[in-house]
Amino acid sequence: MKILTPLITILFAALIATPSFAQTTSTSPAGTSSSGVAQSAAPGGQPNQQEMMKQIMELSKLNENHKLLSSLDGNWNYTIKFWMNPDPNAKPEESKGTAVRKSIMDGRFSIMDVTGKMEMPGPDGKKKEMTFKGHGIEGYDNVKKKFVGSWIDNMGTGIMFSEGDYDPTTKTFTYTSEFEAIPGMKQQIREVMKIVDNNHMAFEWYENQGGQEKKTMEINYTRAGKK
Repeated sequence: MKILTPLITILFAALIATPSFAQTTSTSPAGTSSSGVAQSAAPGGQPNQQEMMKQIMELSKLNENHKLLSSLDGNWNYTIKFWMNPDPNAKPEESKGTAVRKSIMDGRFSIMDVTGKMEMPGPDGKKKEMTFKGHGIEGYDNVKKKFVGSWIDNMGTGIMFSEGDYDPTTKTFTYTSEFEAIPGMKQQIREVMKIVDNNHMAFEWYENQGGQEKKTMEINYTRAGKK
């Protein structure tokens, strides 16, 4: 799930070789078939207009996947660790922030606004505290039968898109995406979000660096006010 910017990717970009694709598969909650509508084909193999409208209406319905995302609505506090130093023994950078999640479009999508403080190298190379802001949109696409997401923040001008699945056994979302921090240098990303309980979530961000996947970010969320 989109939680923070691909900040680590930018800082590591000069060290990354050609990436390979890393992906894990999982399943979504049962009983969420997107459409059982039969398609009466018109000449040319296309469904007729009436059947198309019936199918569109069926595909617009909410299911357990949308309810799952809505269950995460509320105010959250988070602590984050991220590894920017290429030295594997170096301690991670740490910071804190807040996240607000809420449902929109009658529960079809969830948005999240993130605000936090972090120290970043300035033009002179010295660390300077800055305010980080990010905005994510998540949903479940009944056509693709995938969780989908997008992410923007004040650390770049691009939009990152992702697709993923949910494993109800482990209560874990797994998203994959591709990010291009520098022109011509695309990188594969894997995000893992575990719903620990109603009041806690754990997030991990993995980057493919030179054909090897590496965790570069870790976030722990605690609900501000018990649900």
